[in-house]
Amino acid sequence: MGQLTRRLAVLGLLAALMLGLVPAASAAGWATFGTPTATSTFGTGIEFRQPVTLDRAVSRVELLLTAADAIGPTVTVLAAPGGTGASTLRYLLDTTGDGHLSPNTPIVARWRLVSSDDPADTVTGPALRVTYADERFSWQTEAGDLVRVHWYEGSAAFGRRALKIADDGVRKAADLFGVSESKPVDFYVYADQQAFYDALGPGTRENVGGEADAGIRTLFALIPPSQIDDAWVGTVIPHELTHLVIDTASGNPYHLLPRWLNEGIAVYESQGYGTSDRGLVADAVSAGTLIPLDGLVGQFPTSADGFYLSYAESVSAVSFMVRTYGPDALVKLVRSYKSGRTDDEAFQQGLGVDAAAFGAAWLASLGAATPERYGPQPAPAGPVPSAWLAAGTGATPSSAGTSGGPSAAATERPTVAPAAPLPAAGGGTDATLVVVIVLIVAVGAGLLALRAARGGRGRPAGGPET
Repeated sequence: MGQLTRRLAVLGLLAALMLGLVPAASAAGWATFGTPTATSTFGTGIEFRQPVTLDRAVSRVELLLTAADAIGPTVTVLAAPGGTGASTLRYLLDTTGDGHLSPNTPIVARWRLVSSDDPADTVTGPALRVTYADERFSWQTEAGDLVRVHWYEGSAAFGRRALKIADDGVRKAADLFGVSESKPVDFYVYADQQAFYDALGPGTRENVGGEADAGIRTLFALIPPSQIDDAWVGTVIPHELTHLVIDTASGNPYHLLPRWLNEGIAVYESQGYGTSDRGLVADAVSAGTLIPLDGLVGQFPTSADGFYLSYAESVSAVSFMVRTYGPDALVKLVRSYKSGRTDDEAFQQGLGVDAAAFGAAWLASLGAATPERYGPQPAPAGPVPSAWLAAGTGATPSSAGTSGGPSAAATERPTVAPAAPLPAAGGGTDATLVVVIVLIVAVGAGLLALRAARGGRGRPAGGPET
């Protein structure tokens, strides 16, 4: 009866563990991990903690952090605890300054330990999932079919208005590119400019009113409650959400769309090629200050004039693309990036011309001259060694050029003459070299023969070997 009772008790404990009624520590070989925890404080960082009991010494501790949609973790190496037994591993992920992290960023953390006995012997603790949040405000939330709007100032009507604009914007962009959006989009509305800049991080430009982070599928916008019905709100929200849909249609692990193409599509879809943008482009054409499209592949200029001109040029180029090649070509171009194509490959696939040819055609459509290019230029040809000039050509440094200017050979790539056959023995310097080599070989052979003869008579007594 006692044995039966013990068996029932064991079975009951196992059942409880399976149902999660009794917390179980994670054991991995020579380390037993407790429950990991994390504390997130916006603007400061995330503190990670992992209780662990060690049966052997550890040579290295690693914290594996995988943020959002990263393809792999970032590995942080930490000091190992001394000895064995129970301890708590800790690490503070600094999110200040250059370590800025966008609110709503999810992170998966795991601790990995390396045995001091064998570097190949490692154990990894349980995964912990935490979201870095902006907890400075009491957020209200309104959820639609796909978008979830979060705001902290304004009425419920404010939230519903923002949600409708967002839902309509996502649906329109998804229909355009023929993609199915299924993952939720979080939309955070800030009412205060400083709080908005704090969320976007250091280096945020003062003319930014919205930003989309495709990696975490989150949109941030600065909209005071008093402006929710303003016309620009109906533009900035669809603009930023279009970026998220473009990422779904074109996202690949190799590179992004050219910035002018991404921004140009967002402007074109949210407000079109309007009078203001047309005026900026026309003025730049007249003044000769138009920026070529390959100068807008990365970041836009920081000056206000250059910034707004860049957006105007971008939507002008997209408008020209749609007029010339058709809307289907634009969609084909964007979707072709999904396969990891280069810019030229994508443009060939979508439009039948490479990126440079498209840029030239756009300039021609505006009647604009090719803009002057700045930045690194090809270095001028340097002086050429005289031996190169004479090799195989009979030219000399003095006869290669013209009087009063650099020689022609000094500004052109030298021609390499074919190798000539070796001259016969007795022919000048080469023959002398052959004779010297023969003499060296003969002297060496004589010395070896003399050494062998002396070695046969034995080493002389009373002195060192010579």
